[in-house]
Amino acid sequence: MASLARTNHCFSSSAYSTSSSVGSFHIRQNNLCSVVSEKRLGSKNCSLQSKCYPLSRSILMQDGALAFKTPPSKEASPEKLKREILSVTPPVEQLKSLDLGVDGGNSHLSITVVGASGDLAKKKIFPALFALYYEGCLPENFTICGYARSMMTDEELRGMVSETLTCRIDKRQNCDDKMEQFLKKCFYHSGQYDSQENFMELDTKLRGHEGQKVSNRLFYLSVPPNIFIDAVRCASRSASSANGWTRVIVEKPFGRDSESSAALTNALKQYLTEEQIFRIDHYLGKELVENLSVLRFSNLIFEPLWSRQYIRNVQFIFSEDFGSEGRGGYFNNYGIIRDIMQNHLLQILALFAMETPVSLEAEDIRNEKVKVLRSAKPIVLNDMVIGQYKSHTKGGITYPGYTDDKTVPKDSITPTFAAAALFINNARWDGVPFLMKAGKALHTRRAEIRVQFRHVPGNLYNGKFGNLDRATNELVIRVQPDEAIYLKVNNKVPGLGMRLDSSHLNLHYKARYSKEIPDAYERLLLDAIEGERRLFIRSDELDAAWSLFTPVLNELEEKKVIPEYYPHGSRGPVGAHYLAARYNVKWGDLGVDD
Repeated sequence: MASLARTNHCFSSSAYSTSSSVGSFHIRQNNLCSVVSEKRLGSKNCSLQSKCYPLSRSILMQDGALAFKTPPSKEASPEKLKREILSVTPPVEQLKSLDLGVDGGNSHLSITVVGASGDLAKKKIFPALFALYYEGCLPENFTICGYARSMMTDEELRGMVSETLTCRIDKRQNCDDKMEQFLKKCFYHSGQYDSQENFMELDTKLRGHEGQKVSNRLFYLSVPPNIFIDAVRCASRSASSANGWTRVIVEKPFGRDSESSAALTNALKQYLTEEQIFRIDHYLGKELVENLSVLRFSNLIFEPLWSRQYIRNVQFIFSEDFGSEGRGGYFNNYGIIRDIMQNHLLQILALFAMETPVSLEAEDIRNEKVKVLRSAKPIVLNDMVIGQYKSHTKGGITYPGYTDDKTVPKDSITPTFAAAALFINNARWDGVPFLMKAGKALHTRRAEIRVQFRHVPGNLYNGKFGNLDRATNELVIRVQPDEAIYLKVNNKVPGLGMRLDSSHLNLHYKARYSKEIPDAYERLLLDAIEGERRLFIRSDELDAAWSLFTPVLNELEEKKVIPEYYPHGSRGPVGAHYLAARYNVKWGDLGVDD
């Protein structure tokens, strides 16, 4: 499978690009592409190749300036990384210093969605691809092909896809025209996932659209994990690009434990190189998760505090206000620990706790994530609480329990809730509890990071608070919904008396930024197209993550530990509070302000 230099096709006035008064320039995470003209190019897309500046060394600031990073060096410090992030020069001057060229659209991008008839493809992948097309972030020459076992015509696929496409981005008037143009680029091919003959037929169809252009092919495996290997083998042998790159996006779960994950990785590597495998965790594409490194490394007030000297505990909280709802067949085989905690929450923890990377290059960041995961202690059963929601009646409405789901066995002990305490054995985090909590059918829907700082030594105002925990400074990063970052600080209530209050310094994204936040799948799909691996999981990172959870998962299953039951719509099992109290911690999402 050949590999070519990445190209960039992002041209619009969206969150992905910007323009100056003297011309247009457009950036994304791998290349800086420039078209200098007196007017914008409108909807016309251009393919920029040989002279594109590597965008992994540049950042788009809100004012339109480009921040360029210095080449990687052997050592890094927070101050140095901050200089890299904020090394800004005016856009016009940057354009003058770059020698950028435009090719004639010499390549063709073919995106094949394997498992195109499934819910993930319909609800997430096709809408994300349309959003990228709508924003001008796909090349002029591209084809999207749905592949599945279902018999379907091109028109039937387009009808299915059109039901989930929305014109949410900026609500522009030409959305219907864009949708029609996008659907004309969508085709369908029916075939078995383990049939090389069917994939050869797919290859013939793709070559018919690609013509004589350089062929770049992206396969998105939107199928159950037991189909991964067959699909990869057939795609690799029968439908790879002959003269461009071939990449494969693999959806979680990546195995059930260390052994099965290693077996899956070894099987994939029989047909693909590590550079061709893009293991996707969509939480890494969420705006507030991507903002973690910016918040920490480009703000002087945070980096010095990011250690055991000032942080008392860190909490990673995920909750859904609905149950399995028909997905019990999948969920019962994995449970909440494998489905949420081992991947989503642990990946965010690694980004939060990692040391300063040498640079913002993908491998430097992933190296630091692996280091911090390897420094962590495997979770033990004593530091884990599991639960399962039961039926509950509230306001005259009866909400079903987990085992009331017809797709779930009546005697299932699969946890729908889990809380765990994890510790990192390094100089920065020694002794700091990292608490993770994830659950279904809880009282609210949220995903957030809560950083609780230590009490002020000898605080003169302790007597004014009564409860010292109320005086704790807390940084909250709300990943979803209603994205925000706020800092809880102590403040005097106006008046003649001395009354103190805990107030919020709040960055509410909807209030601060007018642009709609892109869906995580949009960002990750564009990164995969451009070959940017920073937000994808490397094989050694996956091994380190599984090593932390496999022992406790095995013990739970061998001992058949019965989960603690909690009512549907409640705050979860009481055991989670005892776990936090053991480390002198109170869950931040249970406070009066929440």
